[in-house]
Amino acid sequence: MKYISFRKPDGRTGFGRTDGNEVVELGRGGAVTDLRSALERGALHELLAGDSFKLSELVLLPPIPNPGKILCVGLNYESHRMETGRAEAAHPAIFTRFADTLVAHGEALVRPKVSSEFDYEGELAVVIGKGGRAICKDAALSHVAGYACFNDASVRDWQRHNIQFTPGKNFPGTGGFGPWMTTPDEVGDPAARSVVTRLNGQIVQNQSVSEMIWPVAEIIAYLSAFTPLAPGDVIATGTPGGVGSKRVPPLWLKAGDSVSVAIEGVGLLVNHVIAEE
Repeated sequence: MKYISFRKPDGRTGFGRTDGNEVVELGRGGAVTDLRSALERGALHELLAGDSFKLSELVLLPPIPNPGKILCVGLNYESHRMETGRAEAAHPAIFTRFADTLVAHGEALVRPKVSSEFDYEGELAVVIGKGGRAICKDAALSHVAGYACFNDASVRDWQRHNIQFTPGKNFPGTGGFGPWMTTPDEVGDPAARSVVTRLNGQIVQNQSVSEMIWPVAEIIAYLSAFTPLAPGDVIATGTPGGVGSKRVPPLWLKAGDSVSVAIEGVGLLVNHVIAEE
């Protein structure tokens, strides 16, 4: 099943399930008004169906527009670790994003006016469905509500201001997320999927999720060891090699570019790039 969040033609927001063409709104007449709330109540499969729409009638929002946490993993593919020249590490590099950095499928990524070093990072995102603390690796995937495509676009010079990544990862309009959340029964083993990023139609990243240094279950176990995970939390699992900053010459995003992140069985996220006014 695929679940989306959206803005309707009358301007109100909602959420529902989709087959990629038709959308059935969920939560009619109830207290559950967004997808995160439905996950918190464990009621996603019990919600009353409401109006139906064509997907083309709706403006998409990020699948979870209001996550409590967005936790991101850095340097999680050997190809990316090697192109950055970073040493091997015993533990994953973790940083955070803010919810107000997210943009939906079809929405613009915004290159900030203070930098020209704007870079793409195609990734697999995980949405938590069942919360917990100190989740064991063997049980970790049972806590997943679904998967989505993510573009953890980075402002590289601000990322390098100091040893922490936070400034370069939190400019408004720099986190592409969508188009929907696909449930695990449709995705199957996420390690059997590949992340393919295209810039203006040309492949710039293409790597199997199986080549992650820390697989999804290990990431969930590690994160939940130090912070409680809650329904609706989002985990961006890291980007493969091929980022623009490590190409010669560097391949920076500019206004007018189109970036897509495709993960078979999960979705296709497409964003164009604009310059901040």
